[in-house]
Amino acid sequence: MIEWQDSGTILAVRPHGENGAIVEVFTAAHGRHAGHVRGGTGRRLRGTLQPGAQVAVRWTARLDAHLGHFTVEPRRSRAAQVLTDRLALAGLTTVAALLGLVLPERDPHPRLFARTEALFDLLGDSDLWPLAYLQWELALLDEMGFGLDLARCAVTGGEEGLAYVSPRSGRAVSAAAAGDWAPRLLPLPPVLRGAGEATGPEIAAALGTTGWFLQHRLLGAERPLPAARERLVAAIDRQG
Repeated sequence: MIEWQDSGTILAVRPHGENGAIVEVFTAAHGRHAGHVRGGTGRRLRGTLQPGAQVAVRWTARLDAHLGHFTVEPRRSRAAQVLTDRLALAGLTTVAALLGLVLPERDPHPRLFARTEALFDLLGDSDLWPLAYLQWELALLDEMGFGLDLARCAVTGGEEGLAYVSPRSGRAVSAAAAGDWAPRLLPLPPVLRGAGEATGPEIAAALGTTGWFLQHRLLGAERPLPAARERLVAAIDRQG
């Protein structure tokens, strides 16, 4: 019998069998991990097994290759933070869906785990959350091996007038160096480099650029970005 205990955040819950559920959890030491929860769709656990909920889990299985079983104990529910806040709900749903799509199963990512927990702790703070979410997407790309290099121009090496991002290399390009290639490049809003004003439209524009890399470098043509992300970007844009 194999057994371990960890803490984490629920990403997804799928009914399984008569009253069980397959629960996917992003854990601190075991990465994205799935397990069967007996009675997972029953009244007693229904409130606990919600995406975004912080839980303690115990996983057991006869062999490591098996799905195994989770015993789940609630640590923190985030339902109250999102039920009356469309931005928070779209944000939580987007983060959970993206992690479920891009994280390799059972592969630990402790830095991203800590970053995700800190992001969830800001849910409901409409002033801080949009910028924190943009920075989280940048961290996600970096963690998955597709980090953007926006410190200097890929052509000239200069640090001034940076206006674009190369979709091929993920590196910054200055307006002067772009020339006729400008229409083929992605926009580089200052907020993407930690500069300028972090207004809603600026952050939404920056998310357009990070979204391109999420779609084309992490997901591919077969798997679209979560629909909740489109709602999230629209809500951030409307903040002004």
